[in-house]
Amino acid sequence: MSKKNKYENEVVEEELLTAEKETTPDETIADIDPVEELKSNLEKEKDRNLRLFAEFENFKKRTSRERIELFSTASEGVMVSLLPVLDDFDRALSEIEKSDSAAHLEGIILINNKLRENLKAKGLTIIETNQGDVFNADIHEAITQIPAPNDDLKGKVIDVIEKGYVLGEKIIRFPKVVIGH
Repeated sequence: MSKKNKYENEVVEEELLTAEKETTPDETIADIDPVEELKSNLEKEKDRNLRLFAEFENFKKRTSRERIELFSTASEGVMVSLLPVLDDFDRALSEIEKSDSAAHLEGIILINNKLRENLKAKGLTIIETNQGDVFNADIHEAITQIPAPNDDLKGKVIDVIEKGYVLGEKIIRFPKVVIGH
């Protein structure tokens, strides 16, 4: 290699090294426009703020729903404890109807109706289940299965052993039924 070529190669190498030094990472960061950097940070903060606001709104809605649900089912314990009393009233009414004491029957019916109306005003309703209704595992509790008296009652309610009740929108006792197979 001649001295001239050797010298030219060294000059080219120095120019390459100088060019690399000009584009080091430290210098490229300083080359970013400060206005663009501020705009980028502003957009990130706007997005973060918007997400936090949406999360807070969802929190408020969820707690509001939970509070409403809590108030509607706050008396659930009391209602559940009164269900056996309602069952006893039903049994007493059916036995008194069999006897000849009409005066007793009328008094018991009045007390029963008053109690049921007060409980209904507090949100307690009976789940209507009758013989011949289609069995639905979501709202019925099957106690037993018996052979259906006829083909029409297969998979349907044959007898209701115990009434079911709903408090607000929550089932607090499922109706206990006998189904045919």
